[in-house]
Amino acid sequence: METPTILLVDDDADLRHALSQSLVLAGFDVLEYESAEGVLDNIHRGLYGALITDIRMVGTDGLQLMSMALEIDPSMPVILITGHGDVAIAVEAMRAGAYDLIEKPFSADRLSNVVLRALEKRRLVLENRTLRQELSGQVELDKRLVGRTPSMLRLRNELMMLTGADVDVLIWGETGSGKEVVARALHDEGNRKDKPFVALNCGAIPMDIMESELFGHESGAFTSANKKRIGKLEHANGGTIFLDEIESMPMELQIKLLRVIETRSIERLGSNAVIPLDVRFVAATKTDLEIARPQKSFRADLYYRLNVVTIRIPPLRERKDDIPALLYHLAREARSRYRRDIPEITPEMIVDLMAYDWPGNVRELRNIADRLVLGIWTGMDDGSSHGHDNTEGKTLAADGSTMNTLAERVSQYERSIIATELKQQSGSVKKTYEALGLSRKALYQKMKKYQLDKKMLLDDGDDNSDLD
Repeated sequence: METPTILLVDDDADLRHALSQSLVLAGFDVLEYESAEGVLDNIHRGLYGALITDIRMVGTDGLQLMSMALEIDPSMPVILITGHGDVAIAVEAMRAGAYDLIEKPFSADRLSNVVLRALEKRRLVLENRTLRQELSGQVELDKRLVGRTPSMLRLRNELMMLTGADVDVLIWGETGSGKEVVARALHDEGNRKDKPFVALNCGAIPMDIMESELFGHESGAFTSANKKRIGKLEHANGGTIFLDEIESMPMELQIKLLRVIETRSIERLGSNAVIPLDVRFVAATKTDLEIARPQKSFRADLYYRLNVVTIRIPPLRERKDDIPALLYHLAREARSRYRRDIPEITPEMIVDLMAYDWPGNVRELRNIADRLVLGIWTGMDDGSSHGHDNTEGKTLAADGSTMNTLAERVSQYERSIIATELKQQSGSVKKTYEALGLSRKALYQKMKKYQLDKKMLLDDGDDNSDLD
């Protein structure tokens, strides 16, 4: 952690300076105050420090100041000092939440020791808070971005690292893969979560009004501008602006957007007034902008400005082992929307879904979940999806083979679950059979049956397996 900050309040200037010097020599940063005025401005829930205040002061006394500080953060360590041997005050102070009370006169060493103990307690409080926030954020991401395949674990880990880093982000993913879900997760789990999240589809707004949509305009700026309008960028001030399908933005607007990102300021149409802008830019694209740059359909300088960090969302066909969990998740959402029960989801259904190539990604699976809950989905050949190859009436498996019995389909489903769990557990047999509720012998038998060998399971580079 950073160097701890001590807020020292005492109306006795000589004593205050002497205490300050001793605390600085002990390695602390010290802010001195002769009264309670201004002290609360530096107290917040993330402060790594402590408050030391005299009790008897003109105006707001130490007990009142302590009470106000503890309203901001009940865990803030407050050390009271007094020159009066008043037992009643000491009892009242400790009951009110004081960390300790020191009676004058006292040595510098004694004060330093009390401060060190208080700061150790404060450090533990802050670390626990951070851990709880991280766990809460991880749980929330697990709910938003469902899946346990290695690619989804990497995606959630990347997002956890970026939520606290206020940098511009470029999201790259196929249609329907969940780019806006990722963008909202970045916003909702970050420090801008209480500010606006403004989404703008660059491919859905006509060119003749897009500039006004982005920058706003003053009354009379053009023929139909009857009154002043706040643009999307200005409306997002303090928050996040999500530019979806950024590759569709016209070249002339790309130039203007580049300047906004560089200067963090805008000018409304028809005005020369510069408006400061405090936003995080998150852009999304379904095309490779590295290819678009040489083709001069996307500006290289804008690409490099947006591409501080790139997040790639894996298509659903690359994480088919997530389909069962995703389907249940989407079906629960559909149940809430339509107020219908979720019908039985059989292994045969899952295997059929896992055999499909999913060009529409999660959005297409969501449609299947909706149809399932509404009771109008009868299978992948009912017209709900296209391009599904039923070779001679048989279901096509993920490896290109065909299966036409329930037993074969159930086996395929069981194999995928075991393979996914083994990858999730980095090849640990013990963790895998415990997670699946199997015995060690049973797991080994199934691995042998489905030909799940070490080389196949750890082909993503993991080498910490206990599969010997």
